[in-house]
Amino acid sequence: MEKSKSLNKKIVNKYVPLFVLAVAMLWIKTYVSQKMQFKLDVDGVLQEFLLFINPLGSALLLLSLSFFFKGARKYWSLLLIYTLMSVLLYANVVYFRFFSDFITLPTLFQTQNFGDLGGSIITLIQPTDVLFFVDVIVLAILIGSNRVKKESGNFKTKVILPVITIALAISFFNLALAEKDRPQLLTRGFDRSYIVKYLGMYNYALYDTVETLKSSSQRVLADSDDKTEVLNYTKSNYAKPNEDYFGAAEDMNVVYLHLESFQTFLLDYELDGEEVTPFLNSLIGDQNTLYFDNFFHQTAQGKTSDAEFMLENSLYGLPKGSAFITKGQNTYQAAPAILKDKGYTSAVFHGNNGTFWNRSEIYKSFGYDHFFDIESYTNLTEEDMAEYGVMDKPFFEQSGELLETLPEPFYTKLMTVSHHFPYHINQDLTTIGKATTGDPSVDNYFQTARYADEAIEQFFTQLEESGLDDNTMVVLYGDHYGISDNHNQAMEQILSKEITPVENANLQRVPLFIHVPGMKGGVDHTYGGQIDLLPTVMHMLGVETENYIHFGADLLSEDHEELVTFRNGDYVSPEIYSIGEKYYNPKTGLPLEDTQLEQAEKFQQQSNYELELSDQLVTSDLLRFYTPDGFTPIDPADYNYQNDKVEEAE
Repeated sequence: MEKSKSLNKKIVNKYVPLFVLAVAMLWIKTYVSQKMQFKLDVDGVLQEFLLFINPLGSALLLLSLSFFFKGARKYWSLLLIYTLMSVLLYANVVYFRFFSDFITLPTLFQTQNFGDLGGSIITLIQPTDVLFFVDVIVLAILIGSNRVKKESGNFKTKVILPVITIALAISFFNLALAEKDRPQLLTRGFDRSYIVKYLGMYNYALYDTVETLKSSSQRVLADSDDKTEVLNYTKSNYAKPNEDYFGAAEDMNVVYLHLESFQTFLLDYELDGEEVTPFLNSLIGDQNTLYFDNFFHQTAQGKTSDAEFMLENSLYGLPKGSAFITKGQNTYQAAPAILKDKGYTSAVFHGNNGTFWNRSEIYKSFGYDHFFDIESYTNLTEEDMAEYGVMDKPFFEQSGELLETLPEPFYTKLMTVSHHFPYHINQDLTTIGKATTGDPSVDNYFQTARYADEAIEQFFTQLEESGLDDNTMVVLYGDHYGISDNHNQAMEQILSKEITPVENANLQRVPLFIHVPGMKGGVDHTYGGQIDLLPTVMHMLGVETENYIHFGADLLSEDHEELVTFRNGDYVSPEIYSIGEKYYNPKTGLPLEDTQLEQAEKFQQQSNYELELSDQLVTSDLLRFYTPDGFTPIDPADYNYQNDKVEEAE
């Protein structure tokens, strides 16, 4: 008995100091990373304290799992857990540098995209990042050396239990303080940055895992009655068509031009006295083109795929991950399927791998007849290739030829890739200089934007030469931001003004042009977002949408409510901006006056409710329980894109 007590004492003396050192190192490293690497908008002493303390409980709890291992294995398990937590932290740091967001469990399943992301990831890695793993190396050296004697005994419950109790006590204390400062923190989780700010990186990962598993079970438990609330909401928010524009493009072809990473500030912007986008600028004044200068992207982690998801379905993307990946087998009533009943042939053109964002599968669920991916493009040289596929000019050249083979009328979408982070381009292809902020992403941004602008002009010329221009509606839309708020310091130089919360929200504007031959054009100042594109385009094609479940509303309708909801729960409107649970006057940039707070809260409740309903519909696959009158449901098994490969395309 005495020998056993002595052995146990030795273990405490040898192992516990090492364990305490590991907890301390991970705690401090995580706090510094959360403070320096993530923009969490910490406000006040309480939030500063929570940011400091929140890594401690989770570090202590997770590392204490090593106590359950026997003998020397407890040392190596401590190192393994420590390393995994360090990798998780660093992965989020790198991810945040571009996306201004945190990794979620669904994004980890988007493995088919990883091969195409290599260059972008390398760009985000910095030489000083080696410091994230210095402590891991120190811990490994200590454990692997003779300085720490490996004891063969085991810890008893009376030793382990107090450690776990302390860890849980710290975590619950943390949660109680967080709930005091921000009630319903875990039930209003549209914005992941709040979870990280209040509860820390590791607790956020646990929360995300639980929410993902809960979401996965919702489809199984759903039934046809669940659609009623969603259907009632969308019908009550339906906006009837504008008589002046309803059917303005009836029976015309439709071509969507997907403008990768384009932000509205580029339009009419001059760099060193030279227009960056001269052709797009000319469209603003075109007599047959509507230009919307208050059009916002509403994407989240799905980025490009979120933009596509909204414009095809008028449903919001998911709060985490991409619906293209996790909900590819759902039932949809997308634009290609709606127009199929009107005699339209549909196709997507994208000079990238068909599996990227799971497009080769979800396009079948949308009802696309054809999908021309990288295997449909021939005679390409190394100069013709960008990091994410075919450069825009050769892409448009070959896509135009393929477009002419489609039966009319057709509904098509062409995906550009040249203007994509990190905005690298062969200097022989550039016709404008770089900016000089010292931030490579911002400085390069203007050269790839100019190249894309020239490619779009080339495509319009191709349409004219083919004779398709007289009977084709062309919709140009930006998919998401190109310059994240991590680059606001450089953007202040570009725009010659401070990037306040209101200005940062304004930078989420992306272009929207709708060109219809014979239609009266002009600049439209209506506030709208990508969720509104489907009903707008359908009404212009003369297709009524009242019986469909759409969360957007016709931008041209007099009933259109100018409230644009972002995926994180923020919103913008002509009179009120909601940013980070604070309300601003968009004209002054100042906090909202008390007299307007009631309306601000009303908008906030509406935005949150709309996101919740859309998530419920997508997560539970509720469209399988509802078929609008006159709509023919899609069977994905009817579609095979192999015939669109190069052998047939030639």
